Amino acid sequence: MICALGAAVCFGTASVLQAVASRAVEPGTGSGVDPALLMRAVRQWRYLAGLGLDAVGFVLQIIALRHIPIYVVGAALAASLAVTAVVAAKLMRVRLSRTEWGAVGVVCAGLLMLGLASGEEGSGEGSLALKLGLLGAAGLVLLVGAAAGRLPDGPRALVLGLAAGTGFGVVEVAVRLIDGFSPAELRNPALYALLLGGGAAFLLLTSALQRGSVTAATAGLVLGETVGPAVVGVVCLGDRPREGLAWLAVTGFVVAVAGALALARFGEPPGVAPEPAPPAA
Repeated sequence: MICALGAAVCFGTASVLQAVASRAVEPGTGSGVDPALLMRAVRQWRYLAGLGLDAVGFVLQIIALRHIPIYVVGAALAASLAVTAVVAAKLMRVRLSRTEWGAVGVVCAGLLMLGLASGEEGSGEGSLALKLGLLGAAGLVLLVGAAAGRLPDGPRALVLGLAAGTGFGVVEVAVRLIDGFSPAELRNPALYALLLGGGAAFLLLTSALQRGSVTAATAGLVLGETVGPAVVGVVCLGDRPREGLAWLAVTGFVVAVAGALALARFGEPPGVAPEPAPPAA
C-alpha cells in the first residue's frame, strides 16, 4: 500500500509538469495518436522531469501490484489527482475551493477504507484467452485514439481520456500476468500488451492534455484505469478483500474514485500560460 501511494505521489506530481510542457508546444494534426506531438513535448525539461517521476512511479506500481489486489492499486492511482490538486495549489498557486479540499479528504478516506479491507493479491495466473484479450484491447486503444481526431472537441477529449485510461488499465492487469524476466516471457502476449497499451496510453494522454476539455479527459482517464482492471482482478485473478470486509472494500473503492472524479479538472492546472516563442529570425 505504501508503494501504491508512492506511485500516486509520483504520477500526480508528474501530471502537473507534463501538462505545462504539453501546453507549451504547438498543436499537432488533431489526431488522437500524434507521435510528433510527443516528440515536441519531450524537448521541454518539465516533460522530461515528469517522465522521470513516471518511471519511478511505475516501478512502485509494479511492486504494489505484486502484493495487493488490482482494485486497491487502481484506486490509489486515481488518487494521484488529489496529489495533483495539492501540488498545483502549492507550486502553481492554484486556489482550491472548500469543495475541492473536501474531495481531497474524501479520496483519503476511501483509500483508508481500502487499506483496511484489502487482502493479498489473488492467486489466479490468468488464461491464454485473457492474455490475448489484453493484447487485443491494447491494439483497440491505439485504433480508437487514431479515430478520435475526427471527433468534435468535446467528445474527442472524453474519448482520448477514456482510451488512455484503458491503456493504463491494460498495463495494470498485464503486470500480474508476467512472471519475471525469463526468456520464456517473450512468448507471453501479456508482455506485448503491456508495451503496446502503455505506449498508446502515453500518446493519447499527451494529446488529451494538449487540446480539448481536460476535465472530461481526466474523468475518462480515471474511469478507464480503475473500473475495468478492478473487475478483471476480481473475476479472473481471484482478488478478494479480507474476510467479512467486502462491503468496506466496495465502499472505499467507490468513495476514492468519486473523490478523484470531483478533482478531474486538476488533470491540468488552470491558468498555465504557454512559454513565449523565440523571436523570428
